[in-house]
Amino acid sequence: MMGEKKGFFSRLKEGLNKTRRGITERIDELIRYYKEIDDEFFEELEEILVTADVGVNTTTEIVDELRREVKEKKIGDPEKIRNMLKAKIASILESDNENFMSSFPTVLLIVGVNGVGKTTTIGKLASKYKNEGKKVLIAAGDTFRAAAAEQLEIWGQRAGVEVISHKEGSDPAAVIFDSIHAARSRGVDILICDTAGRLHNKKNLMNELDKINRVIDREYPQAHKEVLLVLDATTGQNAVAQAKLFKEVVGVTGIILTKLDGTAKGGVIVAVKSELDVPIRFIGVGEKVEDLQEFNPKDFADALFD
Repeated sequence: MMGEKKGFFSRLKEGLNKTRRGITERIDELIRYYKEIDDEFFEELEEILVTADVGVNTTTEIVDELRREVKEKKIGDPEKIRNMLKAKIASILESDNENFMSSFPTVLLIVGVNGVGKTTTIGKLASKYKNEGKKVLIAAGDTFRAAAAEQLEIWGQRAGVEVISHKEGSDPAAVIFDSIHAARSRGVDILICDTAGRLHNKKNLMNELDKINRVIDREYPQAHKEVLLVLDATTGQNAVAQAKLFKEVVGVTGIILTKLDGTAKGGVIVAVKSELDVPIRFIGVGEKVEDLQEFNPKDFADALFD
């Protein structure tokens, strides 16, 4: 188990290489350059965090808290800032994970715009839970994007998980309806539902997700439901804007942040959690199935700062 944890942590650390260069290494340079903590030091720290997409509001909050603490505790050594900042980031990212995926059956409604990695994420989640001994079913609820169902079928075959789909252009709520009835009759533990990611028409998106939600609540009242929003870390502050919109439209209960390994601006994870107060549930730090990791704030802060 220990070896598995180590492998898991080293994959996380490797996946955060670019972000570490964008945040931690620049902070270390700052600490080496300054002999004492002054206003200029904090201004430069602010710039590093904003550049790494931590977001202006969140950065201001973090730096203001650090200033207060430095003053109260009369801290003069810049070296001390490193651990203080690490603790602040871990604390912002903290959330209650106790009840997540703790009761079955569970419906995972996966939402997000096209191109963020929804299909891949669903495939990886299906593999993960199947490997853990759960009975999994996938609903191909994105009936608008050409080949969306076919891509899910490929992932389903790889994972050994059945995919329920209708023909392109059919009503997504009907796919979810059929999938729920299949899940109930087969005693499925986890039903993972894909949805369309059309953002250009907010009203259509809202109506569609609303209808799907009503179908789930009506047809599967005994199931625990999670609405997981998939965001692409490489899109930076756009991801924050998307998250706000989806939270308003569909009541997001958790975030999956993909492609963290592809950006030096992984600070966006802090901005999303801080500005939306929605738990980060999974992060993607590579191509492999095991690179979609359950999010642990302490491990994340350790991997970023060690």
